[in-house]
Amino acid sequence: MLAASVVALPAARAQTPGPHPSFWRELVGAYKEPTTGKSARVLDKGGELFCQTADGLAVAEFHLVQAAPGDVFQTVETNGHQELGFFRDQAGKIAGLKFLGNTYLRDVSANSESATPESAAPGAPAAFPGARPMRTPQDLRGKIGDFADQREKDIFIILERSRRLYLRDSAGTEHLLKLLRTGPEGDQISSTFVTDEPDPAWVLAFKQRGVDPIWNIFTEKGPYHRVSYSVPTGSSSVNLVKPLASIRQIRAAALAATPPEERGTFRKNDLVELVSLDPAIRLDIRYATSNDFLGTPVYTQARAFLQRPAAEAMLRALRRLQPLGYGLLIHDGYRPWYVTKIFWDATPESGKIFVADPAQGSRHNRGCAVDLTLYDLKTNEPAEMTSLYDEMSPRAFPDYPGGTSLQRWHRGLLRWAMESEGFAVYESEWWHFDYKDWHEYAIGNIPFEKLDVAPK
Repeated sequence: MLAASVVALPAARAQTPGPHPSFWRELVGAYKEPTTGKSARVLDKGGELFCQTADGLAVAEFHLVQAAPGDVFQTVETNGHQELGFFRDQAGKIAGLKFLGNTYLRDVSANSESATPESAAPGAPAAFPGARPMRTPQDLRGKIGDFADQREKDIFIILERSRRLYLRDSAGTEHLLKLLRTGPEGDQISSTFVTDEPDPAWVLAFKQRGVDPIWNIFTEKGPYHRVSYSVPTGSSSVNLVKPLASIRQIRAAALAATPPEERGTFRKNDLVELVSLDPAIRLDIRYATSNDFLGTPVYTQARAFLQRPAAEAMLRALRRLQPLGYGLLIHDGYRPWYVTKIFWDATPESGKIFVADPAQGSRHNRGCAVDLTLYDLKTNEPAEMTSLYDEMSPRAFPDYPGGTSLQRWHRGLLRWAMESEGFAVYESEWWHFDYKDWHEYAIGNIPFEKLDVAPK
């Protein structure tokens, strides 16, 4: 989900729906090319395997299929097949992969807090994230972020853990930062930090005005600048997509179109309006406002629905959160198919990996996906997270290691509550959760205004 420079790929053939082989679980994860800093992520999206490769701020996504059982896959892009092969260590565990002439090693170097969701076994619900950490000191917040070299090929992250700063390099290794010296320089403060190793060590020098964000860091490797998406409070500019035509024209065409035909037997549609379940469920339906990635309203009403079993499971998740002082803030639920087509038709090729293909439909269309976050029951303020909602950047990944301890804890708490009740987080968006029975419901295309919603 890197917003800066996305490599557009031709649409892939759909795999036959059904359960994926159990051994795929050991393939899913992060991989690093040790000499260039390139990264790869293997994702399981509803029983279909994908590989995302990243080079600096550019990302490409490839749909993978198997011609025969084993560790070798083929991409299914229409312009030619590429082979992706995994390799194992002497113990038989996946050690890395080879793809497009590059060798990536399995990234097992993340030093996360104990009992984080990311440490849970593959396919298992996320673990409870432990005690709530303290809020990050204000003087550290402006120093946190993602920084890139001049070619935007090498990126490191400054993050906070236990009220201390760490540098996470492009290889995934974290280094504790120690303040070497600080002093006034005009109306700014000049600071120098050094990593907690004798050799080799990082030395970071920068200037900061008050608690404002720092924008440039000077190192022995050269200057690094804060990448565009990485302002501490978030920036909606990383979300915006310039539509390919007027939304009015795109909407008219989408409403006239027909969803893909599906075969099989599906459960009866039984959508529940979420605000009817509990007063602690609040709405912030962005697609009914101009505060969305298209910069214009797409929904005609600010409402949210889920199929009854999914709605009841979400209510149970809320019951887990309320004693801890949190409610649920809903951004989206059931999404009529025509809206998915609007998103697809409005988005340029360079951004289509961020939106669902209407030819396949989405789990939102089936009423079994929800976009949501936490809010504080005392203050009614949304909880701090590692990224904004719908942010098209690495900060949106559920395992993004940056940000503050409190942001990561909030993200982990939401994931723990939802996955404990039968949802699964989407691999590229911490806010998106799919209910386990999504495949038992057909694609829906009824506008909100025409929904016949049964009482709870």
